[in-house]
Amino acid sequence: MFLESAKKAGSIEVICGSMFSGKTEELIRRMKRAQFAKQKVEIYKPCIDVRYSEDEVVSHDSHSIPSTPIESPASMLLLSSEVEVVGIDEAQFFDETIVEVVQTLANRGVRVIIAGLDTDFMGKPFGPMPALMAVAEEVQKVHAICVKCGSPANHSHRLSESDQLVVLGEKDIYEPLCRHCYNAAIAAEKER
Repeated sequence: MFLESAKKAGSIEVICGSMFSGKTEELIRRMKRAQFAKQKVEIYKPCIDVRYSEDEVVSHDSHSIPSTPIESPASMLLLSSEVEVVGIDEAQFFDETIVEVVQTLANRGVRVIIAGLDTDFMGKPFGPMPALMAVAEEVQKVHAICVKCGSPANHSHRLSESDQLVVLGEKDIYEPLCRHCYNAAIAAEKER
């Protein structure tokens, strides 16, 4: 009797949280483990994210992995043939078509690992992240440390006065805050 090889099941994993919570670090860790296991991997990021590198995903701790910058999620379908694991960083910057794209990849048997901010600087759900979490088999929420009180932080508080939704920046523009300190900071800003 011959054993049939099991069809490889795809999956969607989402790593979400605030700025400085270790999302990209965890994405890089998972992708490097897949590479170590000799799996074929491809990592994508939005073209607009050039903070550290144009062609690498880089964590705040300066760990990096080569990536392909793309304009549109549809590009992933064209560039991911023969790939076993796809990593996507800063997914909140893509449009809603990313949800269908990652489901198509997972249905093809690809393990898709996504990292992104779950909320924007106003504390509202960010872009396609809620929909990605809804279709994922696994969601891991990671936390930073509140710079005001040391509690687990889940908010990305913007220090600049810009009201644009997308403002790329680091510690000079954002700080991680817990719920209490975030609400206090927002209340203080409204009083000004």
